[in-house]
Amino acid sequence: MGGAGVLYSQLLYQWEEVHSLCMEVLNWSGQSLELLQTLHTGLSLQSVVSATQEASLSTLLVRNTVWRRDISASPAAQSEHLQQKMSENGALPHRGRVLTVDTMNPNVKKVDYAVRGPIVQRALQIEKELKEGVKKPFEEVIKANIGDAHAMGQRPITFFRQVMALCSYPQLLDDNKFPEDAKNRARRILQSCGGNSIGAYTTSQGIDCVRHDVAKYIQRRDGGIPSDPDNIYLTTGASDGIVTILKLLTTGEGRTRTGVMISIPQYPLYSASIAELGAVQVNYYLNEEKCWSLDISELQRSLQAAREHCNPRVLCIINPGNPTGQVQSRQCIEDVIRFAAKENLFLMADEVYQDNVYAEGCEFHSFKKVLFEMGPEYSRKIELVSFHSTSKCYMGECGFRGGYMEVINMDQEVKAQLSKLVSVRLCPPVPGQALMDLVVNCPQPGEPSYQTFMKERTAVLSALAEKAKLTEEILNTVPGISCNPVQGAMYSFPRITLPQRAINEAKAKGQAPDMFYCMKLLEDTGICLVPGSGFGQRDGTYHFRCVCLSSRVWNFLLTVCTVNR
Repeated sequence: MGGAGVLYSQLLYQWEEVHSLCMEVLNWSGQSLELLQTLHTGLSLQSVVSATQEASLSTLLVRNTVWRRDISASPAAQSEHLQQKMSENGALPHRGRVLTVDTMNPNVKKVDYAVRGPIVQRALQIEKELKEGVKKPFEEVIKANIGDAHAMGQRPITFFRQVMALCSYPQLLDDNKFPEDAKNRARRILQSCGGNSIGAYTTSQGIDCVRHDVAKYIQRRDGGIPSDPDNIYLTTGASDGIVTILKLLTTGEGRTRTGVMISIPQYPLYSASIAELGAVQVNYYLNEEKCWSLDISELQRSLQAAREHCNPRVLCIINPGNPTGQVQSRQCIEDVIRFAAKENLFLMADEVYQDNVYAEGCEFHSFKKVLFEMGPEYSRKIELVSFHSTSKCYMGECGFRGGYMEVINMDQEVKAQLSKLVSVRLCPPVPGQALMDLVVNCPQPGEPSYQTFMKERTAVLSALAEKAKLTEEILNTVPGISCNPVQGAMYSFPRITLPQRAINEAKAKGQAPDMFYCMKLLEDTGICLVPGSGFGQRDGTYHFRCVCLSSRVWNFLLTVCTVNR
């Protein structure tokens, strides 16, 4: 604090001291009006003293001596003493924390994300206990709670990691150990980055050449239906895109608040985002008896009920399904599009598992392809956003956080607002953008990496199909558990029948019965699953989600029958 600042602080401090002393004197003398007038007309300290009882004079003189001693102290000491005295005198009041649970955003407190919820936190604690030597009936925790393929042992695709290495350390471009097609991809990506470095920012919508590659990929996938690179937005995984679009759609208060229709069971990203944004969650139930199919009559029921208390504007579809593993038929998708057109709903299609289709007779159909094949009556009207990611399918590259969304029939003014909104985050992670490019621009026939790439891709998808079938078969051998066929994605969502005493014990502990079940399973076997209550389910039914990724899970699945007894 400079000299002028110290002097000002001293004067401010003395003023506060005089004010405090006068308040004491007022209590003693009762001459309130006269003293206040004296104080505010700027009379000297002596005149203030003379206006009070003699008993207060000695106190004021003692205080004045303190002032003089304070003034003679060093600037640092003066400043410290000043702060202390001002706090004591009320000039710097003692305050509580600005941010508390009571003063924080109430919407955040409504957010729940079961995939990383309490049971996962307990699993982490158990892992720590095992490392510390605590004896358990198992030697490791098997995390079957989340679709993190590489964490469960899946090996990365060689071509992807080669190009990412080259992009991260361009000096390797001179190394003859890397194939030429990998080097060419890396050079093209680097040339599109500022300073030829993936450490530079990109445009907020994403690297231009990557968006063009995504558009070409979509056009090939959908049998030649055009895709405009200007409609492509690269994202931080699919989750980022989903939340961004929900932000655009959320508006209103009371009965005009935006309602978002989501399937039950659902992926908790949706319910968590809806809660955080202050929208209204509108549940529609998948039909478990028909392999988790989607019934239009259920959509209609849900919509009509929701219109009593909110304004449903959005219909979200996950295909293939998470957590239920169903693959929607083309007829079902057509019915959903007709329903959305009739009810004037915005469509969001979560298609991150589009390569994960296993069951005989099932096939992935993109919503965009079906929409355009239904003709201009729908293709020119329906507002659709579809999402994809590098995290699932055969890639499993969750940590790179790569993804894209394609917007269809979006109002141009709204699109400008979307571009503004994504610019706030500056840009998606550039390594994720680069990896997304490799997914949509993978090795082609005749290129050096093609055979190895196809061999690895086929092996991963075949292994996932085998694991999905085996998981279903094993679960259906356990008394009290029934599991629908896992048609796609990478999860099973079996139904469990719990004895009444287990339900009663769960209620006594304030837990959902399937949470109680999964927690006991974790403590007894080390298997970490997510209870169905975290995804939503019909009242009176209980489930859990199991990831079909690791062969280690199979060795333990049969042990769940001991928990059921």
